[in-house]
This record gives sequence, C-alpha cells and structure tokens, in this order.
Amino acid sequence: MTYQQTLDYLYARLPIYHRVGVSAYKANLDNTIGLCDLLDNPQHSFKSIHITGTNGKGSVSHMLASILQTAGFRTGLYTSPHLKDFRERIRVNGKISSKRYISSFIHKYRSHFEPLQPSFFELTVGMAFDYFREQQVDVAVVEVGLGGRLDSTNIIKPLLSVITNVSFDHMQLLGDTLEKIAIEKAGIVKPGIPVVIGETQPEIQTIFRQKASACDSDIFFADQHYRIDNFKLKGKLANYRTMDIFRDGISVLMQLKTPLAGQYQRKNITTVMGACELLNKQGVELSSAVIRSGIKDVIKNTGLKGRWQILNRNPLTICDTGHNESGLKEVLAQIEQTPHKNLHIVFGVVNDKQLAPILKLLPGNATYYFCKPDIPRGLDAADLQHQAHAAGLQGACYSSVRAAMTVAQMMADEDDLVFVGGSTFVVAEVV
Repeated sequence: MTYQQTLDYLYARLPIYHRVGVSAYKANLDNTIGLCDLLDNPQHSFKSIHITGTNGKGSVSHMLASILQTAGFRTGLYTSPHLKDFRERIRVNGKISSKRYISSFIHKYRSHFEPLQPSFFELTVGMAFDYFREQQVDVAVVEVGLGGRLDSTNIIKPLLSVITNVSFDHMQLLGDTLEKIAIEKAGIVKPGIPVVIGETQPEIQTIFRQKASACDSDIFFADQHYRIDNFKLKGKLANYRTMDIFRDGISVLMQLKTPLAGQYQRKNITTVMGACELLNKQGVELSSAVIRSGIKDVIKNTGLKGRWQILNRNPLTICDTGHNESGLKEVLAQIEQTPHKNLHIVFGVVNDKQLAPILKLLPGNATYYFCKPDIPRGLDAADLQHQAHAAGLQGACYSSVRAAMTVAQMMADEDDLVFVGGSTFVVAEVV
C-alpha cells in the first residue's frame, strides 16, 4: 500500500471520532489492550508522561516534550487531532513519523488487528507506541485524546500524570457536571504515580485529592506554588511574551521568553513548571537553563501550531484552536487586549457542540463569517448562521473556511483584526 492508500484505508475503514463523533467512541480499553498485546506491548519499552485536561493539554504536552528534548532525551510526542498531516500525531524529537513506517505498520498488522475492529484512535495509539519502541525513545509525552479513564492512552504506567484543568466539553460522553468530568480525567491517576494538577478548582479539587489518596500518589497543585508576574507582550504585533516565575514567592526564572503569545499560556506554563519539579524529584534532570530554552524553542522543537498564531499582518489575522466555553473565554479576553478598530470573526463549529453557551460569549459588535469545517461532523454554515442570528450575531455564511477568511480579509481595513476559530478543524484549514 502507498502512503495515500494507507490513509484512505484508515479513514474509510476505521471509525474516527473527530469526523463522525460519538459512534467512534469505545467505552472500554479492551481493544487497546488487545492491540498492544498483538504488538508485544510496546508501551512498556519507554518511560512516559501522561497528560489530560479540558484545555491546555496540547500546549503543555508540546512544552514538556521540548524541554525533555532540550535536556538530551530522545523524546516521543503523541497528540491529537492533527492539523494538516496525520503524521503530526506521532513525533520523535519534533520530527513527524515517516510515511514508510505508517504504510509498513498497516501492511504488517492489518490482517491481525482487523478482527479486533479497532477505532481509528485505538489503532493510532498502538501505532504510536510501536513507533516509539522502534525509534528507541527515552521518554514519551502522551496526550489523552478524550477524557482519561477510558481513553486508549490509559494503558501506560507513566513517570508522572498531569491534569491541566476541567471544564465543559464532550459532555455527551464524559458527563454533564464538572464533578463527573473530573472523575473521568482523574482516571489517569495510577497507584504510586505522582500527579500534577495545573489549576485549583475549588468545586472539584477534592475529587483529585481523594483519587490520589486512594492510589497512594503524591499530588501537587501547581498554581498553589508557582506564580507568573510581568507577563508582557513583546515584539512587533505580539510575537512573543516575557514573564517572571516565582515558586512560593522566590524567583526561579526571570525574563523567561515564550513564542506562545496567548495570555492563557501563563496557566499552561505554571502547569509545566509543576511537572518539571516533580520530574526532577524522580531523577529526570531538568535544569532552569533547560526549562528556559525548552519553553523558548517550543515551536521550533515540536512544530506546535494554532495557538494564538499570526497568519497575516495586514490586516492582522490570528487563529486559535480554543473551541469550548472555557477556551473561548480565554481567547476572547486576548482579542479584547489586542489593539484593533473593527473585529471580523471567521467562525465554524462541529455539530455536537453545545452551541448556546458559546454564542452567548461571542461579541455582538463583530462581523461574522460563518463556515463549516471540511469534516462530516462539521455543522452546516447555514445552521450556524441561523442560530447565531437568533443570538444577536450578524454575518453571512460561506462555502468553505478559506472562502470565509478570504472575504473577511478583503473587508477588513489595515487597523482591523480578523480572528479565525471556533474549532480545531477550522484552524486546521488555514495554518
């Protein structure tokens, strides 16, 4: 099979959540366990760090991978979904997996795994672990796909578990309260394995404490110890930020630079600092110089995209993958702080999104360009426009994300701001 034939097979034969939704979700780990047994359990051949959370887990995963890579560890990185190329999901030292490997993996194991009827995500997890073994990685940073307890990645025994935060997303699968969602996220906590919680949320912190206690695992709330001050935009059109980091009031990193200019990254960097502290306690040596360099070079080292990313400077056009209520609040706060005269928003969502609370967040003084991400799960642009108009948001609908962005940029003056977002899959079409 050629690489393209392999991709066609993966997409056509295997149910994939980001395209078809709930029908692709498997509420147990049986298939993943069976698949990894078939592969002789490659997940046991490397150390790992396991990361979940509603928002920020992608940024935290990439920053930790960049730091580990800077420290000299051969570092695997598994994330989802991809933006442009399937191989983005599986990286070693920032380099995406090879076409040859993807094709040969499917050719070699297809007849063996088909009786299991794995989902796209289950197979991809097994593929990633097998690739990390083949590439002889020292440590892999593994991002949860959805939830935690029943996620296919939850068969690893990591050095460290990380939970960034909890908010409302994928409620049809994870539960309709923060408490229920937190229980699913807490499912990655394992006996004797320390856990970092990025954000203290009073209504659910007891859930994490009780789970850690039941597992006899140390628990560390990063934001109770680390504080970031002087979080300032630097460079023309906010190319990067600088900050000072304090641990219990004592300075630890001054004038740290990050190319991730979103103000919400201060929460993610706090989480990363907590994770690095606990990894140091386990003998994974990550010096201040290594952390500084790893955060500064995260885009160069890992290829991270879509986080408050500047697409064009005249007019200023920015995209961000924030897509749930909590994530969009952070993005909208950043928009308010970005100098502009008029605001143009290119906006699309998936069809299982709880839209009403999101539409209430969006500014009424913007011009909207409604579009459908090019996946079966995308919400039709006309349906989105109808619901948005009912919420007091004005704009037209367009045949594609690219068409919507092109018109928005044509309509915008040089001192206006064009924002592209609403869904990871909208951003994927423009980065």
